[in-house]
Amino acid sequence: MTIQWFPGHMAKARREVAEKLKLVDIVLEIVDARLPISSRNPMLDSLIQQKPRLMLLNKSDLADVKETQRWHDYFASHGIHCLAINANQGKGINKITPKVKEILAEKIAKQAARGMKPRPVRAMCIGIPNVGKSTLLNRLANKNMAKTGNMPGVTKGQQWLKTGKDLELLDTPGILWPKFEDKEIGKKLALTGAIKDALLHMDDLALYGLEFFNEFYPEQLQERYKLTDEDMTLNQVDKLMLITKKRGFQEDYERGSVMIVQEIRDGRLGKYTLDRVEDMLHE
Repeated sequence: MTIQWFPGHMAKARREVAEKLKLVDIVLEIVDARLPISSRNPMLDSLIQQKPRLMLLNKSDLADVKETQRWHDYFASHGIHCLAINANQGKGINKITPKVKEILAEKIAKQAARGMKPRPVRAMCIGIPNVGKSTLLNRLANKNMAKTGNMPGVTKGQQWLKTGKDLELLDTPGILWPKFEDKEIGKKLALTGAIKDALLHMDDLALYGLEFFNEFYPEQLQERYKLTDEDMTLNQVDKLMLITKKRGFQEDYERGSVMIVQEIRDGRLGKYTLDRVEDMLHE
């Protein structure tokens, strides 16, 4: 499953990000806590270079709590500041501004020493589609100024948002890279809804999801679909057909596939994290 999706507005957004970096003090990089590596834009490091950065592990309510802590520790060990948040419910949002000030403490102190008047910190918010960036912006600004939606690619332009006297935010469209050379990353992003479903075969995605849960969260899979121990030994195709029948869809495995993918995205099978720290340690 090699996915290519690079709309023209994303190419333009990449150029605009590079141009407007000089206007901001820090970059807020929003990623999906369920896939902290796969939902990062690989172009971002070269774009922002040495600009200070705070990574926000959003949708942490859907992620495996233990794995989120492991990722927090992993990034900290690599000198990357990060916070686990849930923009949808507002959890962790109040920690962002203090953390930003902590990261920029030296710069702020130097400005004060030169007699410069205090001004709001200017931050650029960036992330691939569907990581919850617009929801986060609305929480920070306490108003529905940024468009939100549950489909990737909602935000098309750039806008500044004020969040009180301490922080000003520059919104940017979600930027996805031109091609997924790593098919595994493409599947992970697709399973969490970061890629438009029209580009995918839902049965392939459902089989991938079943295989993942069978390996890492078998109890959650078994409980959700009332599978016996014998059912759990079936291959994923037979398991998909069995679940489809259990849900009353007869032989309509396509309908069953859509249902399974949606339930995984909604957290109906429980909390899960697709990216595993051990994979990074073994590279």
